[in-house]
Amino acid sequence: MTTPAALRAQAESLASPLPALLAEAEHLATTVLLGDHGRRRAGLGDTFWQYRPAQSHDEVRSIDWRRSGRSDGQFVQDKEWQIAQSVILWVDQAASMTFSSDKDLPTKGTRARTLALATAILLIRGGERVGLTGLRLPPRRGEAQIMQMANLLSQDDSLDYGSPETQGMLPHSRALFVSDFLGDMAPVEDALLRAADRGVRGALLQILDPQEEAFPFDGRTIFESMSGTLRHETLKAGDLKHRYLDRLAERKDRLAHLARTTGWQFSTHHTGTSASTALLWLYGALERKV
Repeated sequence: MTTPAALRAQAESLASPLPALLAEAEHLATTVLLGDHGRRRAGLGDTFWQYRPAQSHDEVRSIDWRRSGRSDGQFVQDKEWQIAQSVILWVDQAASMTFSSDKDLPTKGTRARTLALATAILLIRGGERVGLTGLRLPPRRGEAQIMQMANLLSQDDSLDYGSPETQGMLPHSRALFVSDFLGDMAPVEDALLRAADRGVRGALLQILDPQEEAFPFDGRTIFESMSGTLRHETLKAGDLKHRYLDRLAERKDRLAHLARTTGWQFSTHHTGTSASTALLWLYGALERKV
């Protein structure tokens, strides 16, 4: 498993050649962030948005004790001014992302986490607030946030395939989903439609291993999921190639259509190509007004 320190080092190296990324946010005209504190026009900054369960990294002073007193848990208020310049990331950490067809290639998961963290570094250096979906890490700025993110992204999930989460997405914010998107498409469609309903725009980045694009199999072959729970044996793997490639192309088309429909951007990246190319695409995708 990639350590947080190694993941941070890889992401820092990848992010260093690019200028600070300033995401185009719909609320930019009415909200300005200066230094470490928010400055806003009257009427926006104190607008309550939602209560959320307090996390271990929340400061004690941010806890709403009145709301917390009505239940067994502790809660924090999210303010509407924090929506502007907020970017939420979802990175697939399921078992399928641990695949690599060659020892000289990174796993899909390693590439996905490095790109996501490099994007977060650029955003935070540009003054944005960045967090993770599922209320795992609410959007914040600063070096501590980057380290928290590296720690959380270094964890693995035992599921075969991951599904995007939408919990914690703030209206009119930005989002980034990174995955191989080889699992059930229904949760992906549901997540993007929910995001679109909230005015959230963003980018889908599909990460694939070169072997998953080429399907270089023939003869007797045993296909097994990375967790070992799914298994298929065939004596004529070559006969499956065209069907497999057709289904992969259909899936990409479906993802691209879904992205266009919801106002997102979509691209596929291969672990055998330069990570910088994918980061440059993310730069443009998150910078673009929609």
